[in-house]
Amino acid sequence: MTDEKKKTEKKAEDATKEPEKEPVEKPQPASEEKVEESISEEQKIEDAVETSEKVEEKPDVKKVDKPVLKTPTEEKTVEDEGKPEKEETKEQQVETVETPESKEEKTELKETQPKEKTVETKPQKVTEEPKKPAKKQDEKDEDFQYIVRIANTDIDGDKTLIMGIAQIKGIGRHMAVLIADATGIDKKIKMGKLTDAQIEKIKKALEDIQNIAPGWMLNHRKDIDTGKDIHLISSDVELRLRDDVNLLKMIRSYRGIRHETGLPVRGQRTRANNRKGLALGVSKKRPGA
Repeated sequence: MTDEKKKTEKKAEDATKEPEKEPVEKPQPASEEKVEESISEEQKIEDAVETSEKVEEKPDVKKVDKPVLKTPTEEKTVEDEGKPEKEETKEQQVETVETPESKEEKTELKETQPKEKTVETKPQKVTEEPKKPAKKQDEKDEDFQYIVRIANTDIDGDKTLIMGIAQIKGIGRHMAVLIADATGIDKKIKMGKLTDAQIEKIKKALEDIQNIAPGWMLNHRKDIDTGKDIHLISSDVELRLRDDVNLLKMIRSYRGIRHETGLPVRGQRTRANNRKGLALGVSKKRPGA
């Protein structure tokens, strides 16, 4: 019995010791192979996806139904669309191979050739400008008088009533307005369009001006002979002025003497103006000096 027990104990000890002594196999190489296989499979999948994308991007030239083209320009556009991208890359490569001399020649040609700019002409709206009314020209009738004679003076017929009467010597614009109001004639009417009756009214108003105008508007007040206020017109003004100056000279008054000598009469200065005779106080240079 003891021998059997010993054998069983030994077997149990051997069973326990054997797993400790046997070296455990490492599962590393198997895992590495699996990893490599998984990477290769992923690469294959990516390559397949890329190829499928490229196939989708490339247009099927054969399947494109060419439409019926009417013009040669449309045909060129369709052919350019159907060409693959590789041809474009070839053309780019050819351009890169070109020498710098050829590039310079091309740049010179581009500079010399004038650039045609496409100018878009927009239809302009034509706005018709309103026609200005033509100025009414004064139609001169057969009765129009180009020269009107009043108070020994010739008056231009194209002038208005006030400006025409003011041409008479001894009458200003203020007096002309007073005469026009007294006669009742339009102030803007031209002298050439006046009738004979209107001209006679103006002449009578000029003769009776002393009664029409107030005393302060008259030009010869307190006459020496009569002592009245008188208004002189046309040639009477010059005649009466000459008589008054001769009277002062005859009296030998201060004003008369100043008139004789030709000096200012009304107290003007004579130190700088109205100098007569030789130049005094000025030394002239001798020709030899």
